[in-house]
This record gives sequence, structure tokens and C-alpha cells, in this order.
Amino acid sequence: MPILNRIAEFHDEITAWRRDLHAHPEVLFDVHRTAGIVAEKLKAFGVDEIVTGLGRTGVVGIINGRTNSSGRTIGLRADMDALTVTEQTGAAYASTIPGKMHACGHDGHTAMLLGAAKYLAETRNFDGRVAVIFQPAEEGGGGGKVMIDDGLIDKFDIAEVYGMHNWPGMPVGHFGIRAGGIMAATDRFYITITGKGGHAARPQQTIDPIIVAAQLVTALQTIVSRNLDPLDNAVLSVTMIEAGEADNVISQTAKITGTVRTLDGAVQDFIEARLNDMVPQLALAFGATAEIRYARGYPVTVNSEREASFAADVAAEISGEERVDRDVAPSMGGEDFSFMLNERPGAYIFVGNGESSELHTDTYDFNDEAIPVGTSYWVRLAERALKAG
Repeated sequence: MPILNRIAEFHDEITAWRRDLHAHPEVLFDVHRTAGIVAEKLKAFGVDEIVTGLGRTGVVGIINGRTNSSGRTIGLRADMDALTVTEQTGAAYASTIPGKMHACGHDGHTAMLLGAAKYLAETRNFDGRVAVIFQPAEEGGGGGKVMIDDGLIDKFDIAEVYGMHNWPGMPVGHFGIRAGGIMAATDRFYITITGKGGHAARPQQTIDPIIVAAQLVTALQTIVSRNLDPLDNAVLSVTMIEAGEADNVISQTAKITGTVRTLDGAVQDFIEARLNDMVPQLALAFGATAEIRYARGYPVTVNSEREASFAADVAAEISGEERVDRDVAPSMGGEDFSFMLNERPGAYIFVGNGESSELHTDTYDFNDEAIPVGTSYWVRLAERALKAG
């Protein structure tokens, strides 16, 4: 595969950065060490403008091309945060922070974008500006939205924005992308059932909220299996049930918590409406009451058609057309890069991590062999999107 020679020369250096970040994971917005290293390296590379503290702890570097007749700026984004997981990889560079771990490969994402920034600052073989965006709090904190709210798009006049994520099970050197929804919206629901408590030996004198909860768990599954078109993608999972404090007491209340994942806004709206309709009515049938709160999380990550095709062409240039899946199956996982794609056209691509453990597991590790592939992709994407005359 035509990995850029200069990038190949960086491989060991980028790997060392990645492993240092892996050994020192930080979560949510508390990525001060990581952000400091990013800013320090961007300065050493000769990046023209470095802004820190955007979106609390985000870092943006602006690299000017040799010319700027296009007047365009494209954004390349990497996430920096880790997870609250205790690492079990046994790697020499394993986490030194108890209970925290780079279990999703954001250490690799950050290192690859740093490698691309180094190359682009050296060569500047493009017309316009490249914004390298290092984002905190992807793992549940909505850092992408916080950076947008802090002026990311308007401050740097970003015209297009691109993201990347490593993908276990996909061979190293391969890419996957699709136009439209590639990552799901991540919503949550919280149900509180109120019945009538009492002695467990006299259930006829109670309205048992646990019975209502059990019926609801089954009934909720029919929203996807019986109310949606089978061709629509959706997941509704009940993940927590809470009730009671003693084995001889029927509780007054029970609580149900769960998640909804969808790839289409209309399906998302339908499921929310169906939950709001079904939950109180089913509880009423048992003489209980039920309240539901539906909380929308990250939106669907939607790749615009032109930019997805362009990104796939760039990936094919790096790896060969046979190693690029242009209609990869979407994931029901969520991604707050979706907020950036709601502001500007762009594309989110998967890069193969080989036969590694799954994301968010305590034995996962980013595959350093993917570094030249992902870094070369970033460089070629910037150079082609801002092609010099």
C-alpha cells in the first residue's frame, strides 16, 4: 500500500507518543496532560496558530498552506479522552492510572493526527488552511458540542470536517465508510412506576410495581419488533431495573432505565412518541401510574454524500480500492462527532485495527501497525481537499 515515505519514517516516533498517552489516560474534560502534550508538539512542529482551552480543554492548531487562494479551511478531528476501565492488557506501556484506560483507541487517534500535523507543517503542499482539532470528552461528555458552542466552527471558518475511528475486526490497512448514518443516535429513557406497597404475604392489598415493570420490559421490545418497519434500524435495550429493599416487602416504586439507538431521525421521533404513549397506559392497566423521561443524547452521525465519496477515494489512494468498503455496515454505537457534522458537511471513516479485543473492553489496545495508514490518510485528505494549483 502506498504509505507516504515520510510518514513511515515517523512511525516509531508516533508509536512512542501513542504509548505515552496510553500509559497516562485522562477522562472526559480532565485531559490537561494530554492537551498540554498536544499543544507542545504543535508548537514544536511550527504550526501557525495554536488555541488551547476551546471547549474547556480542547486544542486547535491551524496550519497554513503555501498559498491560500481558495480561502478554505478544513477540519480534521481526533478525540483525546479515555474511559473509566481497569486495564488488563499486561502491556509494558499499560495504564499507570488506576481505574482509567484508553479502551477505545483515542490515544491512537491523537497520535495519528499529531503525525499528520507534523508532516503538513513541514510540507504545506496545499492551498488553504488545515485545522487539526483535538477534542476532549467524547466518551459521554459531549465535548464536540462544547467545542462548537465555544466557537470552533465560526472562529476558524471551517468549511468541511472529517473524523476517524479505529475498528477492531477490520484488517489493518482497510477502511470502511458509507454515506448517510454511520453511527447511531444515543438516547436514554428513565421510567418511574408508582404502585401501592405492602406486605409480601398479602399481595392482594398492593399494586405491585415490579409486576408492572416486568410487563413493561416485555412490552417495550414490541416497539422495535412489531411497530417499526423491519428494514428500519433501531435498538431498544432495558439496562437497569431498581425496586425494593427487603424480601418481605412489596415496594411502592420501581424504576426502569434503558437506551434507544437509531440511525434515522424519523425513527427516533417515532420511538420516543411510542414510549410516551405506551408506558403510562400499560401501568394504568394494572392500577399503577408511570412517568417517563426521554433524554436525547448524541445525534445520528451522518456522512454527507459528496464528502463520504471523496473520503473513500482518498482511502483507496492509500490502501487500494479493494481495501475500502464504501457501504460498510453502520454501528449502533454513538459518536459526538455527529455535532460537528450537523454544522458542516464532512465524513467519518473507520480504519482497521486488526483482530484486537473489542472497543471498551479491558484487554483492548490500539494497533500501532495502523498508524502509517491513518496518518497517511489524514495527509492525503488535506492535500486533496485543498489541492494546490
